[in-house]
Amino acid sequence: MVACLLSLPAMAEVFTYVDAQGNRVFTDQPGTRNAKRVPLATSNRMSANPSGAPVTAAKETKAKPLFHYDMLRVLVPEPDATIRSSAGELIVSVTSEPGLQQGHRYRLLLDGQPTAEPGPSPVFALSNIDRGSHNLSVEILDEQGRTVERTANQPFHMLRISLAQKRQAKPCALTDYGQRPECPLKDKPEEERSSLLRFF
Repeated sequence: MVACLLSLPAMAEVFTYVDAQGNRVFTDQPGTRNAKRVPLATSNRMSANPSGAPVTAAKETKAKPLFHYDMLRVLVPEPDATIRSSAGELIVSVTSEPGLQQGHRYRLLLDGQPTAEPGPSPVFALSNIDRGSHNLSVEILDEQGRTVERTANQPFHMLRISLAQKRQAKPCALTDYGQRPECPLKDKPEEERSSLLRFF
């Protein structure tokens, strides 16, 4: 082991000479006749982790800056519109300028709550909206789920026909509302005759 340690300095040097046949020879033995030391450049080796910090496989990807839309608004219904629907149904249409970018999605909010999962379609079908005033807004989400753009709340008013109003319009509709006493006599069903009357 001592011999190996002593030979380390010599191994770090290279010598060269020309032999009897005229061949250039490189060796690590300095004792050869007419051998000259070959100057070596400084090694470019360095520690694999000189700072001691953990090595990461890849650099962290920087978050892309938010894309800016020049315009985003609700086309239908118009602001402060009154919608008449017995089932509380409403079709909402939105638009943006420029058009929806790749990977972006629309999300419709009714009274601040999402109506469905975000998607690329600018048309939303809503149903069973309660009677009264409501607010609509739409937002655009990017690939990372960040809100890129969002409109201000746009009010609308839903009118739904009540059961009493339906009965006034069609008082004798049997299927939905039952037989009403205000129906004309000709529209009333015949009363069932009791089987006991035959004995009197």
